[in-house]
Amino acid sequence: MSHMIKAGLVGVTGYTGMELARLMVHHSSMELVRVTSRAEAGKRLADIYPFLHRLPLGELVITRPDAADLAEECDVVFLAVPHKTAMEIAAELLELGVKVVDLSADFRLNDKAVYEQWYDTEHTRAGLLSEAVYGLPELYLDRIMGARLIANPGCYPTSAILGLAPALTAGLVETGDIVIDAKSGASGAGRAAKVGTLFCEVADSFRAYGLPTHRHTPEIEQELTKLAETNITVSFNTHLLPIDRGILSTIYTRLKGTRTIDEIHDIFTDFYSDKPLVRVLPKGLLPETRHVRGTVFCDLGLVVDPRTNRLIILSAIDNLCRGASGQALMNANLICGLDIDEGLPMAPMMP
Repeated sequence: MSHMIKAGLVGVTGYTGMELARLMVHHSSMELVRVTSRAEAGKRLADIYPFLHRLPLGELVITRPDAADLAEECDVVFLAVPHKTAMEIAAELLELGVKVVDLSADFRLNDKAVYEQWYDTEHTRAGLLSEAVYGLPELYLDRIMGARLIANPGCYPTSAILGLAPALTAGLVETGDIVIDAKSGASGAGRAAKVGTLFCEVADSFRAYGLPTHRHTPEIEQELTKLAETNITVSFNTHLLPIDRGILSTIYTRLKGTRTIDEIHDIFTDFYSDKPLVRVLPKGLLPETRHVRGTVFCDLGLVVDPRTNRLIILSAIDNLCRGASGQALMNANLICGLDIDEGLPMAPMMP
């Protein structure tokens, strides 16, 4: 690109906004020129995020969200605001000719009635549902590159769908017996103060939550149904880990017939051979959240249990990076004509 792409961020004060600001510091072709928050308007970014102190981005002044101002200054806008709020801002920006990457759930579900059932609110911009592209590049790269509205996937769905895509596409497993046992770090619950995510409530403990009504369920089933070309219902079970970042999904499936680990590993490796941000680990090696921390990688491990004839798929991502802001930046890169990984860290923060 011969010019710097100008980006806006609506909702800079949550964890996804914070993560996107961190990532944009090193982007060579895209610059944050607008960041918004009603509560923090008038402050510099460095005032609320000291890690940006003495960096140029830290001097950017936070403004109140205004669609006309964003459209005048920005080529693309990220929406890091709650569902229901996002759909209205997105519609205004699109009418003004701005490309949008929405990190909320407002455009992920194709069916208005399904959205309203699971999110218990009216979808007032349902006309945009057919236009929105589900922003999982490993499945929808060509459509993303020509889009103006991206529905950035949820964190749990990203982990689950990437784990299951090769198995369902190849017809390796039964579609009626899939269990997704997923665990997330506490940042997945957001930055707002809640008793359930206080340090003393999370540290030195481990618990399930949202059973069996987690809102990511229909998103997962929608995309898996497309892959399998048959209706899929999954048992999706979520847990809270006493860590800051990361998701580890252990996915239990039942094989069709008898398959060796060598055959299955080859199928997964071939599926992702041209998709370098998903790493199928060597046989016998299982993924860990620390090996993807702060990156957009999804690491997959495979186990075949011949006694139960199960294929167990393990999928690890960083919920804030690949599961939210990093993937949003991947999508923004693509719709703006850049390389998918521009501005994104490739090495995890270790230890």
